[in-house]
Amino acid sequence: MASTTVDLSLDFEAMDARGVLGWALDAYHPNLAVSVAGGAEGMVVVDMASRMVPDLEVFTLDTGKLHEETLLYFETIEERYGIRIQRFEPDLGQLERMINAFGEDLYFKGVNFRALCCQVRKVYPMKHALQGRDAYVTGIRRSQTATRAGIHKVEIDDEHGGIVKVSPLADWSPEQVAAYVEERDVPTHPLFEQGYRSIGCEPCTRPVGEDEDERAGRWWWEVDAPKECGLHARPVGALDFEISEVVGDDSE
Repeated sequence: MASTTVDLSLDFEAMDARGVLGWALDAYHPNLAVSVAGGAEGMVVVDMASRMVPDLEVFTLDTGKLHEETLLYFETIEERYGIRIQRFEPDLGQLERMINAFGEDLYFKGVNFRALCCQVRKVYPMKHALQGRDAYVTGIRRSQTATRAGIHKVEIDDEHGGIVKVSPLADWSPEQVAAYVEERDVPTHPLFEQGYRSIGCEPCTRPVGEDEDERAGRWWWEVDAPKECGLHARPVGALDFEISEVVGDDSE
Protein backbone atom coordinates (compact mmCIF):
# COMPACT_ATOMS: atom_id res chain seq x y z
CA MET A 1 0.00 0.00 0.00
CA ALA A 2 1.01 3.56 -0.55
CA SER A 3 1.03 4.25 3.19
CA THR A 4 4.17 2.20 3.71
CA THR A 5 6.17 4.73 1.67
CA VAL A 6 5.12 7.73 3.73
CA ASP A 7 7.31 9.04 6.52
CA LEU A 8 4.83 10.78 8.78
CA SER A 9 7.49 12.95 10.37
CA LEU A 10 7.13 16.59 11.21
CA ASP A 11 9.14 17.43 8.10
CA PHE A 12 5.87 17.93 6.20
CA GLU A 13 4.71 20.49 8.73
CA ALA A 14 7.73 22.63 7.93
CA MET A 15 6.99 22.56 4.20
CA ASP A 16 4.91 25.24 2.53
CA ALA A 17 1.82 24.35 0.50
CA ARG A 18 3.67 24.13 -2.82
CA GLY A 19 6.31 21.90 -1.27
CA VAL A 20 3.76 19.49 0.17
CA LEU A 21 1.73 19.40 -3.02
CA GLY A 22 4.83 18.98 -5.17
CA TRP A 23 5.97 16.06 -3.01
CA ALA A 24 2.56 14.40 -3.29
CA LEU A 25 2.44 14.76 -7.07
CA ASP A 26 5.98 13.44 -7.43
CA ALA A 27 5.17 10.47 -5.22
CA TYR A 28 1.69 9.50 -6.41
CA HIS A 29 0.74 11.14 -9.71
CA PRO A 30 -1.09 9.95 -11.80
CA ASN A 31 -2.80 7.77 -9.18
CA LEU A 32 -3.72 10.82 -7.12
CA ALA A 33 -6.77 13.07 -7.37
CA VAL A 34 -7.85 16.45 -6.01
CA SER A 35 -11.21 16.65 -4.24
CA VAL A 36 -13.24 19.84 -4.81
CA ALA A 37 -16.65 21.02 -3.60
CA GLY A 38 -16.80 24.64 -4.77
CA GLY A 39 -14.87 26.36 -2.00
CA ALA A 40 -11.98 28.68 -2.75
CA GLU A 41 -9.47 26.39 -1.02
CA GLY A 42 -10.09 23.49 -3.38
CA MET A 43 -9.65 25.77 -6.36
CA VAL A 44 -6.39 27.11 -4.94
CA VAL A 45 -5.17 23.51 -4.84
CA VAL A 46 -6.35 22.92 -8.41
CA ASP A 47 -4.63 26.09 -9.62
CA MET A 48 -1.42 25.21 -7.80
CA ALA A 49 -1.37 21.57 -8.94
CA SER A 50 -2.27 22.36 -12.56
CA ARG A 51 0.93 24.39 -12.77
CA MET A 52 2.91 21.29 -11.76
CA VAL A 53 1.32 18.51 -13.86
CA PRO A 54 -0.55 18.69 -17.19
CA ASP A 55 -3.08 15.88 -16.61
CA LEU A 56 -4.50 16.59 -13.17
CA GLU A 57 -7.29 14.33 -11.90
CA VAL A 58 -10.08 16.24 -10.12
CA PHE A 59 -13.35 14.93 -8.71
CA THR A 60 -16.41 16.15 -6.84
CA LEU A 61 -19.38 14.58 -5.08
CA ASP A 62 -22.59 15.42 -6.92
CA THR A 63 -25.08 14.89 -4.11
CA GLY A 64 -28.15 15.71 -6.18
CA LYS A 65 -28.70 18.71 -3.89
CA LEU A 66 -26.05 21.10 -5.18
CA HIS A 67 -26.80 24.69 -6.12
CA GLU A 68 -27.23 25.26 -9.84
CA GLU A 69 -24.51 27.89 -9.44
CA THR A 70 -22.13 25.19 -8.23
CA LEU A 71 -22.69 23.03 -11.30
CA LEU A 72 -22.14 26.00 -13.60
CA TYR A 73 -19.06 26.98 -11.62
CA PHE A 74 -17.52 23.56 -12.20
CA GLU A 75 -17.97 24.10 -15.93
CA THR A 76 -16.07 27.38 -15.61
CA ILE A 77 -13.25 25.59 -13.78
CA GLU A 78 -13.09 22.86 -16.42
CA GLU A 79 -12.79 25.43 -19.19
CA ARG A 80 -10.22 27.53 -17.34
CA TYR A 81 -7.87 24.65 -16.53
CA GLY A 82 -8.61 22.28 -19.38
CA ILE A 83 -9.69 19.49 -17.04
CA ARG A 84 -12.73 17.29 -16.57
CA ILE A 85 -14.12 17.16 -13.05
CA GLN A 86 -15.31 13.62 -12.39
CA ARG A 87 -18.74 13.47 -10.71
CA PHE A 88 -19.54 10.76 -8.18
CA GLU A 89 -23.22 10.42 -7.30
CA PRO A 90 -25.10 8.58 -4.56
CA ASP A 91 -26.42 5.09 -5.19
CA LEU A 92 -30.00 5.42 -6.45
CA GLY A 93 -31.20 2.38 -4.50
CA GLN A 94 -29.80 3.68 -1.23
CA LEU A 95 -31.21 7.11 -1.94
CA GLU A 96 -34.68 5.73 -2.60
CA ARG A 97 -34.67 3.58 0.53
CA MET A 98 -33.53 6.52 2.68
CA ILE A 99 -36.17 8.88 1.30
CA ASN A 100 -38.91 6.25 1.62
CA ALA A 101 -37.95 5.69 5.25
CA PHE A 102 -37.48 9.30 6.42
CA GLY A 103 -38.63 11.68 3.69
CA GLU A 104 -36.86 13.99 1.24
CA ASP A 105 -36.03 16.61 3.88
CA LEU A 106 -34.88 14.26 6.64
CA TYR A 107 -31.88 16.48 7.46
CA PHE A 108 -34.14 18.88 9.35
CA LYS A 109 -35.23 16.13 11.78
CA GLY A 110 -31.97 16.02 13.75
CA VAL A 111 -28.23 15.45 13.54
CA ASN A 112 -28.65 11.68 13.18
CA PHE A 113 -30.87 12.07 10.14
CA ARG A 114 -28.73 14.79 8.60
CA ALA A 115 -25.64 12.62 9.09
CA LEU A 116 -27.44 9.72 7.42
CA CYS A 117 -28.23 11.92 4.43
CA CYS A 118 -24.59 13.05 4.25
CA GLN A 119 -23.48 9.43 4.51
CA VAL A 120 -25.58 8.37 1.54
CA ARG A 121 -25.01 11.47 -0.59
CA LYS A 122 -21.33 12.15 0.21
CA VAL A 123 -19.47 9.62 2.37
CA TYR A 124 -20.36 6.50 0.38
CA PRO A 125 -19.70 8.21 -3.00
CA MET A 126 -16.35 9.38 -1.61
CA LYS A 127 -15.41 5.76 -0.97
CA HIS A 128 -16.13 4.95 -4.58
CA ALA A 129 -14.21 8.01 -5.79
CA LEU A 130 -11.09 6.88 -3.94
CA GLN A 131 -11.17 3.19 -4.81
CA GLY A 132 -7.89 2.13 -6.37
CA ARG A 133 -6.13 5.43 -5.68
CA ASP A 134 -2.91 5.83 -3.74
CA ALA A 135 -3.53 9.39 -2.52
CA TYR A 136 -5.87 12.35 -2.68
CA VAL A 137 -5.62 16.06 -1.97
CA THR A 138 -8.10 18.24 -0.10
CA GLY A 139 -8.31 21.98 0.53
CA ILE A 140 -9.35 21.75 4.18
CA ARG A 141 -7.77 24.07 6.77
CA ARG A 142 -7.29 23.75 10.52
CA SER A 143 -8.94 27.07 11.28
CA GLN A 144 -12.23 26.12 9.58
CA THR A 145 -13.64 24.15 12.52
CA ALA A 146 -12.51 22.83 15.90
CA THR A 147 -12.82 19.30 14.54
CA ARG A 148 -10.22 20.10 11.87
CA ALA A 149 -7.72 21.75 14.18
CA GLY A 150 -5.62 18.60 14.45
CA ILE A 151 -5.34 17.67 10.77
CA HIS A 152 -1.88 17.01 9.36
CA LYS A 153 -0.60 18.14 6.01
CA VAL A 154 0.10 14.49 5.20
CA GLU A 155 -1.62 11.61 6.95
CA ILE A 156 -2.94 8.11 6.42
CA ASP A 157 -6.67 7.84 5.78
CA ASP A 158 -7.71 4.59 7.41
CA GLU A 159 -11.34 5.15 6.38
CA HIS A 160 -10.31 4.68 2.76
CA GLY A 161 -8.01 1.70 2.90
CA GLY A 162 -4.94 3.43 4.30
CA ILE A 163 -4.32 5.71 1.32
CA VAL A 164 -2.53 9.03 1.75
CA LYS A 165 -4.54 12.16 2.47
CA VAL A 166 -2.80 15.43 1.66
CA SER A 167 -3.99 18.82 2.96
CA PRO A 168 -1.38 21.33 1.79
CA LEU A 169 -3.41 24.35 2.97
CA ALA A 170 -3.85 22.99 6.50
CA ASP A 171 -2.04 25.90 8.13
CA TRP A 172 -3.38 28.64 5.83
CA SER A 173 -5.61 31.45 7.04
CA PRO A 174 -8.65 32.79 5.12
CA GLU A 175 -6.54 35.83 4.30
CA GLN A 176 -3.87 33.68 2.65
CA VAL A 177 -6.50 31.94 0.56
CA ALA A 178 -7.99 35.28 -0.53
CA ALA A 179 -4.55 36.67 -1.38
CA TYR A 180 -3.70 33.67 -3.57
CA VAL A 181 -7.07 33.87 -5.34
CA GLU A 182 -6.53 37.54 -6.11
CA GLU A 183 -2.90 37.15 -7.16
CA ARG A 184 -3.58 34.22 -9.51
CA ASP A 185 -7.03 35.40 -10.60
CA VAL A 186 -8.55 32.06 -9.56
CA PRO A 187 -12.26 31.85 -10.49
CA THR A 188 -14.45 31.96 -7.39
CA HIS A 189 -17.91 30.58 -6.72
CA PRO A 190 -20.59 33.14 -7.70
CA LEU A 191 -22.45 32.61 -4.40
CA PHE A 192 -19.57 34.21 -2.51
CA GLU A 193 -20.82 37.53 -3.83
CA GLN A 194 -24.14 36.83 -2.10
CA GLY A 195 -22.65 36.34 1.35
CA TYR A 196 -21.89 32.63 1.28
CA ARG A 197 -18.53 31.68 2.80
CA SER A 198 -18.80 27.88 2.72
CA ILE A 199 -20.53 25.96 -0.06
CA GLY A 200 -22.49 22.76 0.51
CA CYS A 201 -25.84 21.38 -0.57
CA GLU A 202 -28.48 23.98 -1.39
CA PRO A 203 -30.95 23.17 1.44
CA CYS A 204 -28.13 22.98 3.99
CA THR A 205 -26.23 26.18 3.22
CA ARG A 206 -27.06 29.84 3.72
CA PRO A 207 -25.19 33.16 3.60
CA VAL A 208 -23.52 34.35 6.81
CA GLY A 209 -22.94 37.74 8.38
CA GLU A 210 -19.53 39.37 8.58
CA ASP A 211 -19.34 38.63 12.30
CA GLU A 212 -20.27 34.95 11.91
CA ASP A 213 -17.97 31.96 11.62
CA GLU A 214 -17.22 31.00 8.02
CA ARG A 215 -19.06 27.66 8.39
CA ALA A 216 -21.99 29.05 10.38
CA GLY A 217 -24.13 28.79 7.27
CA ARG A 218 -23.81 25.01 7.14
CA TRP A 219 -26.72 23.16 8.83
CA TRP A 220 -27.54 26.44 10.61
CA TRP A 221 -30.59 24.97 12.35
CA GLU A 222 -28.44 22.57 14.42
CA VAL A 223 -27.44 23.58 17.95
CA ASP A 224 -23.97 22.72 19.30
CA ALA A 225 -23.29 20.22 16.51
CA PRO A 226 -19.96 20.15 14.63
CA LYS A 227 -20.21 21.56 11.12
CA GLU A 228 -19.06 18.32 9.53
CA CYS A 229 -20.62 15.96 6.99
CA GLY A 230 -18.48 12.95 7.84
CA LEU A 231 -15.87 13.21 5.09
CA HIS A 232 -13.19 14.70 7.35
CA ALA A 233 -14.71 14.24 10.80
CA ARG A 234 -17.77 12.48 12.15
CA PRO A 235 -20.59 14.63 13.55
CA VAL A 236 -20.59 14.01 17.31
CA GLY A 237 -23.56 11.98 18.46
CA ALA A 238 -24.60 11.15 14.94
CA LEU A 239 -25.49 7.78 13.47
CA ASP A 240 -26.56 5.92 16.59
CA PHE A 241 -28.31 3.37 14.38
CA GLU A 242 -26.97 1.00 11.74
CA ILE A 243 -27.02 2.65 8.33
CA SER A 244 -27.06 -0.72 6.60
CA GLU A 245 -30.39 -1.49 8.28
CA VAL A 246 -31.90 1.57 6.58
CA VAL A 247 -30.30 1.85 3.15
CA GLY A 248 -28.30 -1.34 2.71
CA ASP A 249 -24.58 -1.90 2.49
CA ASP A 250 -22.56 0.71 0.58
CA SER A 251 -21.11 -1.99 -1.66
CA GLU A 252 -24.53 -2.68 -3.19
